[in-house]
Amino acid sequence: MFWINLILAVPVVAFSGMFAMVLGYTLPDLPWVPWVAPVIGTVMYFWGGWPFLTGAVSELRSRKPGMMLLIGLAITVAFFASWGASLGLLHHELEFWWELALLIVIMLLGHWIEMRSLAQTTSALDSLAALLPDEAERVTSAGVETVSPSDLRVGDVVVVRPGGSVPADGRIVDGGADMDESMVTGESRPVTRAVGDQVTAGTVATDSGLRVQVTATGDDTTLAGIRRLVADAQSSTSRAQRLADRAAGWLFWFALGAAAVTAVVWSAIGMPDEAVIRTITVLVIACPHALGLAIPLVVSIATERAARGGVLVKDRLALESMRTIGAVLFDKTGTLTKGEPTVVDIAAVADLDAHQILALAASAEADSEHPLARAIVRAAQERGLSIAPATGFQSSPAVGVTATVSGAVIRVGGPRLLEEVGGADVVESGAWREQGSIVLHVVRDGQVIGGLALADEIRPESREAVDALHRLGVEVVMITGDAEPVARSVAAALGIDRVFAGVRPEDKAAKVAALQAEGLKVAMVGDGVNDAPALARADVGIAIGAGTDVAIGSAGVILASSDPRSVLSVIELSRASYRKMTQNLWWAAGYNLISVPLAAGVLAPIGFVLPMSVGAILMSLSTVVVALNAQLLRRLDLTPEASVRAVLDR
Repeated sequence: MFWINLILAVPVVAFSGMFAMVLGYTLPDLPWVPWVAPVIGTVMYFWGGWPFLTGAVSELRSRKPGMMLLIGLAITVAFFASWGASLGLLHHELEFWWELALLIVIMLLGHWIEMRSLAQTTSALDSLAALLPDEAERVTSAGVETVSPSDLRVGDVVVVRPGGSVPADGRIVDGGADMDESMVTGESRPVTRAVGDQVTAGTVATDSGLRVQVTATGDDTTLAGIRRLVADAQSSTSRAQRLADRAAGWLFWFALGAAAVTAVVWSAIGMPDEAVIRTITVLVIACPHALGLAIPLVVSIATERAARGGVLVKDRLALESMRTIGAVLFDKTGTLTKGEPTVVDIAAVADLDAHQILALAASAEADSEHPLARAIVRAAQERGLSIAPATGFQSSPAVGVTATVSGAVIRVGGPRLLEEVGGADVVESGAWREQGSIVLHVVRDGQVIGGLALADEIRPESREAVDALHRLGVEVVMITGDAEPVARSVAAALGIDRVFAGVRPEDKAAKVAALQAEGLKVAMVGDGVNDAPALARADVGIAIGAGTDVAIGSAGVILASSDPRSVLSVIELSRASYRKMTQNLWWAAGYNLISVPLAAGVLAPIGFVLPMSVGAILMSLSTVVVALNAQLLRRLDLTPEASVRAVLDR
């Protein structure tokens, strides 16, 4: 509609008598020339202006005057005034065909820009679906068969070849690869995934092949969840948008009042013709289409930029509130830490070194599926140690494992193992326990030869996130169900201001309320599994890890990645979009507040009256300024690294 009306506007403007007078050119002296602008202008009024006219009628019926009513009033007044001038019934200065054409085109342009921005967001999300492979290779008893991804079912095992895309959410059951997850998390660097790790539909195995067992298909996948989140965000109404709608309603009454005063004053001083001209001019240039774009366009672009950066805005009010947050409450496990045990220290006695102790422990634990065993094996593999084959593997609950490695009986276990062998705590594990570490002893042929300290590893990004939040003047609080020593150890390592330890999941919401009672606006960051009440209670709930039903239901913002620095991305986006909203509101409303009195003739006593042509140009310019100002948000880099760097470099 916009492009066709733009084409129609060219002859309307070119053959408008007032436009020719303004620019100083002469129209051809032909009988059909005076009717070009009225005829085509009428088509534009009824066709191009139809969305605004129907919107105006709807607002009248609901008795809630606003944006559409003001726009409909402006184009209707311009239409009838122009016809009156063309037929010789009104003064020739009221021939507004060119202003009417430009008014409709500019308003349609603004709506087209907004729709285009929404379409780009949808297109960006559609491109995620486009990354899914057209075919999937499903493993069957007869071999491998090629099927459509839509035919996959939970439990199927699929082959993902090097350079191929994962056809559905799943868990790696064979192989390992560096996965390109940028389309979901915004993280530009490939992430190493191995057996047991979850992979998301659409991510790419960059360097080697995998076998993946499907855990979710269709609408249950992460990508489908992302699409729903962004769609919800685009359809939600923000506080600022409601303010813009109210402002349009105020401007409607302001324009009507100004027009009435204008008509009365100019008529009272004996200038009825000027009264008509000034009154119509006031009603035409009071059109607030720039105000109509001020908020929706900013929010639309902000939502799109957020989605591209791995920040999924479910609730626009949450995004607006994020700029005023006074405290960020982080859940520890899975948020500030990786949520899985990692070998953090090794002690060796006798004639062995730390690497030998770890290699022996990994050899004994290689056949175990226990999380601590997997952590020990992973630590040995990361250090490039040789894991010797073991025989006679046995596992004793609450004690540990036993296996024969290179002819020696190796046992790995906790305090009960130490009691069972009657050995001394030669590795001085007390210090480890004070730090919240899990202590495992390594025994060879009945003799304690070393120990391992395992703990939930702190994410390397967490320190940067905490430092950046402090730079913004935000208090950082940690909440965890872990014991006090564990919590204090993590808090000390990260420089966290306050710690709530030993908190049960059902009590986390009470801690959020306690912070709010201190006058703080609180953002709660959790994994969305057992933090749902706290996420819902907080002023802004931020769930790390997209795709879970609990996260979607309880949080206003979802972080597609597990990087706590993404919280800074949300704050930066909130502040940047608020600045743009404020700037656009002041510009759009300010134009009306200044131009309407000038058009009414408030400065007529000193010889200045705003010409209709200048008012129309300024009106169009205000819309262009608002649209261009909103587009500047596209320059915002919302990757976690960039957001933290932007804060720390200030």
